[in-house]
Amino acid sequence: MNRVYEERATTPQAQPNSSPSPPPHTHTHAHHSSPHNPSTPTPPPPPGSPRDGAGEHPSTSAMTMPFAVSDPSASVEEMVAAAAADDECVCVWLEEQYEKVEKIGEGTYGVVYKGKHRHTNETIALKKIRLEQEDEGVPSTAIREISLLKEMQHRNIVRLQDVVHKEKCIYLVFEYLDLDLKKHMDSSPDFKNHRIVKSFLYQILRGIAYCHSHRVLHRDLKPQNLLIDRRTNSLKLADFGLARAFGIPVRTFTHEVVTLWYRAPEILLGARHYSTPVDMWSVGCIFAEMVNQKPLFPGDSEIDELFKIFSIMGTPNEETWPGVASLPDYISTFPKWPSVDLATVAPTLDSSGLDLLSKMLRLDPSKRINARAALEHEYFKDLEVA
Repeated sequence: MNRVYEERATTPQAQPNSSPSPPPHTHTHAHHSSPHNPSTPTPPPPPGSPRDGAGEHPSTSAMTMPFAVSDPSASVEEMVAAAAADDECVCVWLEEQYEKVEKIGEGTYGVVYKGKHRHTNETIALKKIRLEQEDEGVPSTAIREISLLKEMQHRNIVRLQDVVHKEKCIYLVFEYLDLDLKKHMDSSPDFKNHRIVKSFLYQILRGIAYCHSHRVLHRDLKPQNLLIDRRTNSLKLADFGLARAFGIPVRTFTHEVVTLWYRAPEILLGARHYSTPVDMWSVGCIFAEMVNQKPLFPGDSEIDELFKIFSIMGTPNEETWPGVASLPDYISTFPKWPSVDLATVAPTLDSSGLDLLSKMLRLDPSKRINARAALEHEYFKDLEVA
């Protein structure tokens, strides 16, 4: 399998017949794939990019040893070489480097603390990753995936500063931002101004384009993990790559149901392989939510989510989405909804915005616009890019 273009689905799925209540917003810092589109290929990464040679590192027993490395250029081998001898060493290192100030959230992957770097006084977010199989320790694959993320440095990506590995958990140290897009939408009148929406959407796409060019998918994009710097009104993507390393649990650390509202139809239909279009679907859902100030597809189970999608975008068939009938969870007796005019769904959006939204929300992932192309769309022609 070509790892550049495909992601194997390995995470548990919520059962279609379950009907949990729509998940409330969880404060996670503030911190807290289908076939690749042949018509809009993802550009190959430059030499030395995070995925360059991924999978070639030998799996060694040292991978399960605790380590703490703060050098962002450190390789996996250097991290393994720097491994501490026992958990006590890591705990001492954590306490020497960081002071926990307060617990600020319990999100999808575990507990998040606001903290402070003892030597620089920088405020940080310390995320303790809860592992599904804690008795088995931290998989070397997870360590490898996370350590690669340290190389992801972009103005629209929340910076991963440190990775601290204990025998049965991982601590991730991130830059601290105290506001997420969900909270901002709930509390601010700014979103009535489409220039704000346009600016945030552009920044989301810019961060995603960077990550996709480095072969990293998000798979769980939602307003709660889009963080905002109040000082500059800049937006940064959080939790990129964590889904591949740890999977997306059906329930969060606090047993809240993980939201399905932004999940791509190919994943909901059980696709075993998918790629960058899954993130573009999520961006389309977030775009519509910023414009309308309410979720576009607020399903409370997988089947309800699919039906909410189909009732607006139309029920897919082999003619509109070749190959859909072969997906594991596709049923030929799905209700046959026609598609509706998106202008009735997002009535305040202008024609160029509606065109971009429709290209993000194509049911067939091979026809969905990619991030690079979206950045060049006419919708952004009047945006002053910082």
